[in-house]
Amino acid sequence: MSFNLSERLQQLPPYLFVEIDKAKRKAREEGRDIIDLGIGDPDQPTPQFVIEALVKAAHEPANHRYALDQGMPSLRQAIARWYHRKFDVILDSDKEILPLIGSKEGIAHFPLAFLNKGDVSLVPDPCYPPYKGGTILAGGLVQLMPLLEKNNFLPDFTNIPKNKLKKAKILYLNYPNNPTASVCDLSFYKEAVSFAKKHNLIIVSDLAYSEITYDGYHAPSIFNVAGAKDLAIEFHSLSKTYNMTGWRVAWACGNSQLVQGLAKVKSNIDSGIFSAIQVAATAALEADDKFINGLCNMYRARRDCLIKGLEELGWKPQVPKATFYVWVKVPKKKSSIEFAKLLLDKADVVVTPGVGFGPSGEGFIRFALTQAPERIQEAVARLKKVV
Repeated sequence: MSFNLSERLQQLPPYLFVEIDKAKRKAREEGRDIIDLGIGDPDQPTPQFVIEALVKAAHEPANHRYALDQGMPSLRQAIARWYHRKFDVILDSDKEILPLIGSKEGIAHFPLAFLNKGDVSLVPDPCYPPYKGGTILAGGLVQLMPLLEKNNFLPDFTNIPKNKLKKAKILYLNYPNNPTASVCDLSFYKEAVSFAKKHNLIIVSDLAYSEITYDGYHAPSIFNVAGAKDLAIEFHSLSKTYNMTGWRVAWACGNSQLVQGLAKVKSNIDSGIFSAIQVAATAALEADDKFINGLCNMYRARRDCLIKGLEELGWKPQVPKATFYVWVKVPKKKSSIEFAKLLLDKADVVVTPGVGFGPSGEGFIRFALTQAPERIQEAVARLKKVV
């Protein structure tokens, strides 16, 4: 027998990182020394105090049962305190916070709560793929908003086609940005909130990289704008902030109707986060900033190492103020996929082709700072022989 995938699933492109992983595995099976600067998966371990909190909680029989869909009150309260400390934003831990099995899961499920067939999501281009995937799986339509270098990789709301804007329900924003590593200030969020109110849009703000910042920059929350909580939901993750990508723990917060809409979707799909992981996440959020400060210092040193090396090659990379990515123009007359393939085939270096994040990513590649400086230096030395 043969089976046809649903029309919605057929609309989805191959997931970028799955394809990259296949190429890496093949190269490693051939015995090649691959330097992976592709996927944004931290190479450092989770803090020891978080692991110890997990181990202790895992021995508690009460934590072996189904978790509450809304998440442990202690975790939600810790998130509320963390948000207040970081952004001076007050959240109601009972109504305005929802723990997630990773922010990817929550972002992908969110459109199911609020999009009807034919509704439009306004999606930055390039972008983190689940913004588009979640919209398509919910029966919605994607309208791309190009992020162009001349606009500092911020969307131009005045360029959205009026016929698409009339059908739009959701506006996605992501700063600090993946993949471009660009940042925004409060004036941009004020513009976005005003635009969303005018056109009755829900803002989905992805704030996963807010804590990885450099050179005096501090990322704001959209809730630092008056009235933003009337129409916005914000997603945050412990994955990058605490090296917990495999743990799958994050949260959504903000407008209570938006949060509870997502909660209703999730109550029909999953049974919550393993309670011991919630205890460990609480320990992470209640710690001081010593670990995060050390993490930023480490990534800044790696950033500076890569930037210096690329400049010595004659490239002109922008120095990012946040994230652990460097977004660079392809220096040869090749597509981003062709150039990424060249680097893998000839230099055993993995980078991510920009077009994999959307059409406006063509002409760029993304480096992830997930290798030690000596490996970054070795990668640059290999690039020198190829480019």
